[in-house]
Amino acid sequence: MNPDAGSVLIVGPSWIGDMVMTQSLCLTLRQNNPDVAIDILAPGWSLPVIGRMNEVREGIESPFSHGVFNWPGRHRLGKSLRDRAYDQAIVLPRSFKASLIPFHAGIPRRTGYRGEMRYGFINDMRELDKHRLRTTVQRYVALGVVADEALPDPLPQPRLRVDPENLESAMARLGLKRSARLIGIMPGAEYGPAKQWPAENFGELARALNKQGTAVWVFGSEKDRALGDSIVGAAGSRTVNLCGRTSLPDAIDLISLTDHVVSNDSGLMHIAAAAGVPLIAIFGSSSPRFTPPMSDQAETVWLEIECSPCFQRTCRFGHYRCLREISPQRVLDAIRSPA
Repeated sequence: MNPDAGSVLIVGPSWIGDMVMTQSLCLTLRQNNPDVAIDILAPGWSLPVIGRMNEVREGIESPFSHGVFNWPGRHRLGKSLRDRAYDQAIVLPRSFKASLIPFHAGIPRRTGYRGEMRYGFINDMRELDKHRLRTTVQRYVALGVVADEALPDPLPQPRLRVDPENLESAMARLGLKRSARLIGIMPGAEYGPAKQWPAENFGELARALNKQGTAVWVFGSEKDRALGDSIVGAAGSRTVNLCGRTSLPDAIDLISLTDHVVSNDSGLMHIAAAAGVPLIAIFGSSSPRFTPPMSDQAETVWLEIECSPCFQRTCRFGHYRCLREISPQRVLDAIRSPA
């Protein structure tokens, strides 16, 4: 970061988990300059998450769909930001189009990694050393310090603010009551089935928890509603399907009530970690060495079989062994063990 920067615009990523990890960059900027004003330019869906980051002054909506270039539109949006007189832009995506808005906004220092041909548009160009910067969050934080400077150790962990009033409202609206013991599960993964522990395993886990007198809340998007229904059908009356019934702020607040969370490697996994609850994160085709949950209370379950990680959306062999061979009992034992 430019140590004299009074204001910074971060061009944010397009995935929920990556947006949560962006908070580590914001925390690093604040550690180096407590008075810096930070805004984040990001897709509209992510603004509620940004709104729970105390370090961020404002989330600015980027109206462009994923993959849409629209240079005239980006030029207009950039020009509309000129009056804000940002001192620096930090561009997290490596695409050419991501560099256009800071350039047209006239931001004097524009920091980002070498990517598509964007020389001049990025004028503080960094080489991405994938051996030194192994994880996504390290790569984000490294753009917030002087080139090749040592990263904070430990890295600051995301922590999303919980809104007690919204929590109370969501509980009332959904007819929920806090149980003596409550587990949250997140069975979906937007990326694809190679990140999803089998639904029947989630159902067996929920059933075992219900038999112990433990309540289970299932979190996810509208796309996960049928998946949640199947888990409730397998588990019992102490399991509630909240998939598609909560906003992102609702999910943050409700997750904060849980005693433990079990999640695939997904955006909600990172939300749970940032909500400050103990977490069991199940990895299949992806790797906890690259996108681990940023929490001291998180434990990962990963078999690391011979074909993993492949980072594919679907299993190229069709067996999904990296997930199917993780037993519900193993996850149940991890919940019982101290974090």
